[in-house]
Amino acid sequence: MSKSRDLFTVAGIVVFGVLLIATNFADRFVTQLPQDAKIVSSDFDPDFRMIAAAEASAVGPRDGKFGLGRGATKREVAAWDGDISPDGTGLPMGSGDAINGEEVFAEHCAICHGDFAEGVDNWPELAGGLDTLADEDPVKTVGSYWPYLSTTWDYVKRSMPFGYAQSLSDDDVYAIVAYILYSNDIVDEDFILSNETFLDVEMPNKNGFIVDDRLTSESHFWNKKVCMSDCKSDVKITMRAAVLDVTPEDEKNEDSEDSAAVTTISNQVEEQSEALVEVVNLDSGLVEAGEKAFKKCKSCHQIGDGAKNKTGPHLNAIFGRKIGGIQGFKYSKIFKSMRDDGRVWDEESMTEFLASPKQYAKGTKMSFAGFKKEKDILSTIEYLKSFQSLN
Repeated sequence: MSKSRDLFTVAGIVVFGVLLIATNFADRFVTQLPQDAKIVSSDFDPDFRMIAAAEASAVGPRDGKFGLGRGATKREVAAWDGDISPDGTGLPMGSGDAINGEEVFAEHCAICHGDFAEGVDNWPELAGGLDTLADEDPVKTVGSYWPYLSTTWDYVKRSMPFGYAQSLSDDDVYAIVAYILYSNDIVDEDFILSNETFLDVEMPNKNGFIVDDRLTSESHFWNKKVCMSDCKSDVKITMRAAVLDVTPEDEKNEDSEDSAAVTTISNQVEEQSEALVEVVNLDSGLVEAGEKAFKKCKSCHQIGDGAKNKTGPHLNAIFGRKIGGIQGFKYSKIFKSMRDDGRVWDEESMTEFLASPKQYAKGTKMSFAGFKKEKDILSTIEYLKSFQSLN
């Protein structure tokens, strides 16, 4: 009996000691809850206590706050700081060119922005739009609108690709940006964009922005005293937009001109049917290779049974067809001009066009930069020939 009593006494002393130590630890290291407990939700109290216990020992209460966290060190800030300044400050080491960038862009960006940065559906286009900023419907792209290349680099690195942001290597970002620049005719395809050549790139709209100084330059227009006399007691709708007829309509004049022109040339197109390229002895190897090369065209052009006009006209029976001669399709001015001049698609004109659309048809809205390899041009032409009998 005495042994049991002694054992119980020892156990009690041990328990008392543990409780004493625990109490001392809590007094020292657990941050007290605020006196007004209403500002801390009971749902989060357990989490708050654990966080406070872990952090308070290193920091302690500050200015009456709970003592959670600490100031970030310079090293920690640098790890998260990805800002790139217009003067190139913050750029990491790396490089890339448009040739490699085209492949990276096709893999990570083309699904939204198109193979040639022309945009898909409502996803923004990244190329083109030069000299459109003064138009009623300006096309704002990297080439036409953005004043600083650093913005492009920073945005691609920080936010792209969509759904998998910050997964690209620095070299991939340089390559993608180089391809976007190339698509905007700002650099050549062999230009190597790097942290060392970054400032060699001159953005077309670099001088297109001004400092907003309206606070001083327009202050004399402002009334110092707000007029609050003779105000209407209520606001009423007096007219509807539909009645006012202020909703913009399609360009009727241009459409009518197009319709007249199309009507005029429709017979000419039919007359040219006899001049269509005769499809014989197609090179099956070239046709197969051309089908792969044509993938760069599929986002805008359809070909084959049931092909319809999309962003670009369908390409069935293209050879022998008058340039700009598809009825109902709205061509850019350059193609209308070629149509009026009676120019026709043949192998020679198609070869020049596929090599450099923007050089062959200056002013075209197409953002496709052209095939870099002659074999891609030849195979694409052979592939187009295989659909020559379709309308």
